[in-house]
Amino acid sequence: MTGTRAAGNTPAREAARRGALLQLVRPVARTVPWWALAAGGGLGLLAAALPRLSGGEVAPWAAVNALRAAALCFALGAAFLLDDPARQTTAAVPVRRVLRHALRFALVLPPAAAWWTAAVLLVPEEARPPAGDITLEAATALVLALAGAAFAVRRRGAERPGQAVAAFLLVTAVLAPLLSPSEWALFTAPGDPRWADAHGHWTLLLGAALVAVAVCCVEPVRRRTLRTLRSPSRT
Repeated sequence: MTGTRAAGNTPAREAARRGALLQLVRPVARTVPWWALAAGGGLGLLAAALPRLSGGEVAPWAAVNALRAAALCFALGAAFLLDDPARQTTAAVPVRRVLRHALRFALVLPPAAAWWTAAVLLVPEEARPPAGDITLEAATALVLALAGAAFAVRRRGAERPGQAVAAFLLVTAVLAPLLSPSEWALFTAPGDPRWADAHGHWTLLLGAALVAVAVCCVEPVRRRTLRTLRSPSRT
């Protein structure tokens, strides 16, 4: 009887969680820092449009660097995605952190895809780098920003990790081309013999960043256990 009762409670429990998640959509959408994403996206579109606005023939290296700058601008804005002054309040809802974070990511993904399409189209077609490869670079920058924010939330419970993560990402983007060894060069130009190898490295970096996001979005076991064992009187 106990096993039957537990089995019967599982669908009801899952339905309750789905209902709680759906109820979170509107509050989470209100707390997403759209201003940061809009600022990063606006600067990114301006960076992508600079080669076209400069007039004259656009060199491939200028086009690819413009798109890299655009991707970095958007990633800097996305570093603020997990900023939530009410984090300690929302942590009490019966929905796991991984689902709350996934909800934020899902809300931002469609506008991010539309924004990147516009940024790529702003670059003159004759100088435009391979779309798949440059999109891989942009996706990696975005996921690295999200991984940094998720790590700060998991490690320190930070309510506003965005500023520190954005600063770290900006410094890393400036230093990476200078400090990375030639055999691991990431910022190559179209036509460079190292272009294909570089994007193999970008693929590895993206995979590592995705794993980091997945790990950091899971609530620590110790904290979940303490919350489970705590009595209604919080003793």
